[in-house]
Amino acid sequence: MSVSDTIAAIATPPGQGGIAIVRVSGSQAIAIARALFRGARGAQVIEPRRVYVGHFLDRPDGSRLDEVLVFAMRAPHSYTGEDIIEIQCHGGSIVSRRVLEAVLGMGARLAEPGEFTKRAFLNGRLDLAQAEAVADMIAARTDAGLRLAWSQLEGVLSARVGRLSQALLQARALCEAAIDFSDDDIREPTCAEIAEMVGQVRAEIAKLIAGFRRAQVRYEGARVVLVGKPNVGKSSLLNAIAGHERAIVTPIAGTTRDTIEVMVSLAEGAVVLTDTAGIRHAADALETAGAERARAMLNAASCAVVVLDGATPVDADDRLVAQAVSATTVIAAVNKTDLAKQIGEADVRELVGGAPIVEVSALLETGLESLTDEIGRAVFGPKVDRGEDEVMMFRARHRDAALRAAEALGRAEDALAREAPLELVASDLSEAARSLGEITGAVTTEDVLGRIFADFCIGK
Repeated sequence: MSVSDTIAAIATPPGQGGIAIVRVSGSQAIAIARALFRGARGAQVIEPRRVYVGHFLDRPDGSRLDEVLVFAMRAPHSYTGEDIIEIQCHGGSIVSRRVLEAVLGMGARLAEPGEFTKRAFLNGRLDLAQAEAVADMIAARTDAGLRLAWSQLEGVLSARVGRLSQALLQARALCEAAIDFSDDDIREPTCAEIAEMVGQVRAEIAKLIAGFRRAQVRYEGARVVLVGKPNVGKSSLLNAIAGHERAIVTPIAGTTRDTIEVMVSLAEGAVVLTDTAGIRHAADALETAGAERARAMLNAASCAVVVLDGATPVDADDRLVAQAVSATTVIAAVNKTDLAKQIGEADVRELVGGAPIVEVSALLETGLESLTDEIGRAVFGPKVDRGEDEVMMFRARHRDAALRAAEALGRAEDALAREAPLELVASDLSEAARSLGEITGAVTTEDVLGRIFADFCIGK
């Protein structure tokens, strides 16, 4: 596939809708539109940044396909940095497909997934981190995820990486000056001076790496598991938090036999809340299988909410549940506070130790806000300023590149501490800079680009 080709794709989701958009990018985009579009007064010149209404034809001087809106953007002032035509036709897969087929019949080719954004990167409209943020914005499922993706698209992470790269360049320049002008009458920088600069950069990279897991959880969502013995109200609590009936609720103990999931959006990010089968000593084969699945879910959970029946005393089954969550971050939810209380704080502390305790009523939907606040703190940590969110890394590719940079800087610091030749230090600094450059695409390969943009949707 050549970057000089004119490409086209449907940029809106398939299916029925008010409008569909066919996007065309490349040197022949405007010529194709002029050949197939007829305005109210017949063929006309399509000027950039003006919207035209008319009919789109299946071929030059052919039959009308649809009444459309057409507008053009001239290079380099467009998303891809190339000439772009966007055709807004009526929604529906047949209409948009026929418009696309007419464009392809004029010599354009079907765009690969993410090829429009890839061209934006290749033409300098976006760096690689910003290009990835386009896909992250499309895939975001919560406000927190959208905020993280938007900050990256705005270039906040790229700007931080750029400043760190400049600092490494300055440190390397000091090394090179000391190597090249060692015999001249100038003051050579000391190893301590260079080490201080390297240490500052390494500390900043360490902050980005340390925030990776929290940022990833904020973007992708965390798994929180509701566990407890049968009939304590786990399913009712799941439905109350979700705001709709997701799980079947009956008075019969053991109704839930398999895991049931619902996504809940908290202020800090998304949470996948999982209802599980009750855990108890005397269980039939089906219940036992469900309980084993519940234990397996705990291994992948960021947090477990131990649901207790506040209207019945603690028993051996509650203690069995406490054993199952002993290696997991725990919140205790004492349910059924609308009934006479049979559990005291000391009883709960015996089960969950110093974990937070929240009293709730799934029936009356009281205490839910306190419970979700505790879940947010347990999963996402303390609330942070919006500005700190904006410099977080949440893509594994970025984290891995930062780790390689930190390792190279660690070697440079060791070499400086041993007063090793500065040539070795300069080499490590260069490697660190190359690793940081992989984040923004200053250093990249076609293979890496192929993997990144293959995850995009067609038309973007």
